[in-house]
Amino acid sequence: MKLSFKKWLQSVFNAFEGIKYACSQQNFFIMILLTIISLGLGFWLKISYYEWLALIIVIGSVLSLEMLNTMVETALDILEPTKSLRVKQIKDTLAGAVLIACLMALIIGILIFSPKLLLMFIMLN
Repeated sequence: MKLSFKKWLQSVFNAFEGIKYACSQQNFFIMILLTIISLGLGFWLKISYYEWLALIIVIGSVLSLEMLNTMVETALDILEPTKSLRVKQIKDTLAGAVLIACLMALIIGILIFSPKLLLMFIMLN
């Protein structure tokens, strides 16, 4: 196999185009905003190394899964635009997977941020 920097660079460019397309979708855009808020809170509250690891893993998982959801929905809309029951079930199941990941992210966010926010609130009073 011959390695090509030019092909690799084109792959990276294509990946960024995919992220750009995902950002044009409402749910992904909302998740990006929540990511920015979460990262800002992390810096502001000076979370630990392991809390950063958990936060980054959870953010990456949710965003990646939402991009997969967007890709599958787009492909299904092209392949079967009539919206059959089978297509609906596939879309609903993948949306459910994204929802589970989002709920897990919410729980992890609460576990990381709520003790620090509560402590700050107590110290202010």
